Amino acid sequence: MDDVTNLAEEIIKYQRENDLTDADVAFGTHLSVEKIHRIKNNSYTPTDDDLRRIKEFIR
Repeated sequence: MDDVTNLAEEIIKYQRENDLTDADVAFGTHLSVEKIHRIKNNSYTPTDDDLRRIKEFIR
C-alpha cells in the first residue's frame, strides 16, 4: 500500500506544480476521473497499465 500512497503523493504534487485538475490528469492518462480519485484516496490498487500511463504523463 505504501507504493500506492507514494503514487498518490506524486500525482498531487504534479497537479499542484502544473495547476491541473483530476479531470486534466484523467484526460492525459486516458484513465477515468473516478480511477484517479480512487488512486489518490488509496482505495484502488492501480494495474501495471495504470501505473505506466500515469508515469508517462507525469514525466
